[in-house]
Amino acid sequence: MTTASTNQAAHRLPETTHTGQVHLRVADLERSLAFYRDLLGYAVLPVNERSIRLAPVAEAPAHFLLEAVPGVGPKPWAAAGLFHAAIRVPTPRDLARVISRLFNAGWKISGMADHGVSEACYLDDPDGNGLEIYRDRPREGWPHVKGELAMVSDPLDINALFATMEPGDLDITTIPAGTDIGHIHLQVSSLAKAEAFYSDVLGFDVMQRSYRGALFVSAGGYHHHVGLNVWAGEGVAGLRGDAAGLIDFTVLLPSAGALEEVMSRIAAAGLEAQRSEVADGSPSVLVHDSDGIGVVLAVESNRDA
Repeated sequence: MTTASTNQAAHRLPETTHTGQVHLRVADLERSLAFYRDLLGYAVLPVNERSIRLAPVAEAPAHFLLEAVPGVGPKPWAAAGLFHAAIRVPTPRDLARVISRLFNAGWKISGMADHGVSEACYLDDPDGNGLEIYRDRPREGWPHVKGELAMVSDPLDINALFATMEPGDLDITTIPAGTDIGHIHLQVSSLAKAEAFYSDVLGFDVMQRSYRGALFVSAGGYHHHVGLNVWAGEGVAGLRGDAAGLIDFTVLLPSAGALEEVMSRIAAAGLEAQRSEVADGSPSVLVHDSDGIGVVLAVESNRDA
């Protein structure tokens, strides 16, 4: 027998859904390479004369696709788009090593926090694109209040983090193995409209509403795959195409069937979607939220279709 709960479950994303490549517009590829390759330690995968992909190692899926538009200015604060792309490293030691390398290079770190679910540092790339570098705490210890996830922003114990480092760690210049894009955090014009798209249409579960001015959604009980905020103000302008910043980001699904289920919800909502393929030939769909932010829904290539 079909029940309301089973119907609701059928309209949610599979538990193994996660975030993938982040597509950014930048002003100068060489300037970006000095940061992403030389400082963070990414491997470079050339695409064409104006675009590169960045991955932990050459054979791994890309974390970033950088597209150069020479002379383009930084994203204005009061506009929808990227708040930060979150690079997730596997261990506290990995996080300590990356933060130490940033400190030693004199790169500005704009903040550090213990979120209860994770430990994180925040910074900008050379174009002002926000980045978070973080590691997750074990899921069984994540804080909850009245049944809802309760992420916080407490001070980070940086001394305890640095105590995890071992001799020779500062000689390691590559991004840690096992690093991925853990989540994406967006500035939007309306949380209600964002929830209607990311939860009702795409199928993410709402994880936390209690953080002022923000909403966090995920698949499979993760603390968040997409963060959404109106901290720049309700009703800000949509995504700008004439400034540095986010173009689109990828959500990876485990199967072609899961992609078709999301496609049916997109069609039922009356939204336009463009079918294509990602770099490895897997099927994908590009759809835009109410602020013009592009979301690429793709089938993960190492899973069965």
